[in-house]
Amino acid sequence: MSNVSHTGHDLAGHPDVSEMRDRYDRMLGGRDVALVDGPAFLVGLYCAISPWVLHFTASQPALVTHNLVMGIAIAVLALGFSVMPERMYGLSWAMCAMGAWIIVSTWVVGSSPDAGVVINNVVIGGLTVLLGLICAGTAAKSRRT
Repeated sequence: MSNVSHTGHDLAGHPDVSEMRDRYDRMLGGRDVALVDGPAFLVGLYCAISPWVLHFTASQPALVTHNLVMGIAIAVLALGFSVMPERMYGLSWAMCAMGAWIIVSTWVVGSSPDAGVVINNVVIGGLTVLLGLICAGTAAKSRRT
């Protein structure tokens, strides 16, 4: 029978220790903006449900669909930031563009929106732009080092 007990050997003498350290650093290297993933996901969820929270489903049917789709897209992007950070942080600029579009779309997609709808979409869009800029800035800084 083989001995599978751990006798407390140090990994310093392992032949692949440098490769394991490099791989570990690469795995954690994309987690620089881990605190942005959660708020971005929550902003996306709120954007998706905001027509029902603010009760503008009857007065702005086009904005209802628009906010639902944009909110889901932001939430999916935030989930991607969490699951595959190395590949997804390149899309942070897309998140900035989505935020800017949410602000402008209030008047482009909507028809005579009231103050509540305008403030709602401007705040959601502004937060999305801000979170996208944080992601993009941090990803650019981590790539330079």
